[in-house]
Amino acid sequence: MNKKINQKEYLEALQFAFKLHSKQFRKGTKIPYFFHLSSVSNHVIENGGNTDEAIAGLLHDAVEDQGGEKTLKLIKKKFGSKVARIVEDCTDTKIEPKPPWFDRKKQYILDLGKKPQSSLLVSICDKTHNASCIINDYYRVGKKIWKRFSANKKQVCWYYESLGKCYYKHFKGHIVLKQNFKKLVTEMKRVAK
Repeated sequence: MNKKINQKEYLEALQFAFKLHSKQFRKGTKIPYFFHLSSVSNHVIENGGNTDEAIAGLLHDAVEDQGGEKTLKLIKKKFGSKVARIVEDCTDTKIEPKPPWFDRKKQYILDLGKKPQSSLLVSICDKTHNASCIINDYYRVGKKIWKRFSANKKQVCWYYESLGKCYYKHFKGHIVLKQNFKKLVTEMKRVAK
């Protein structure tokens, strides 16, 4: 059952996310990064997310990519502690420069199972969009898609497969979301061969 979204708060978050990420693009593309954020947030809303979860979907990469702890404090001040908590839960590092890819992802997966359901909802919506883009871009550009990552294709597949196992174990309900994610992981592994 969808919850009513506070459109005024949502619009404020939309503008804030756009401003924060306005100079950022998706890896290896000319697609403004903001469209990933809005896609994640839309996915959250379409899967019954509330206003805090939808706003966190817009801001889930803000701390990691746009200012670390300082940005997290600003998010908490502007949008409240629930949004800030979800955003922090979806952040794999607040440190610059970022630690090595494998270490960050391994820790993210270890921590993910301890996160509240709201954070798992935003996380699976984020990773679903990422996985879908990887597969779609594979069909557009072929094997060179894997050069966009600081990890090799085997590691990328390991990460998404590990995320899927974690979602199945810890994320309650949302069977369609989990099944769709599993299908994406299967396809990702197939195209990575």
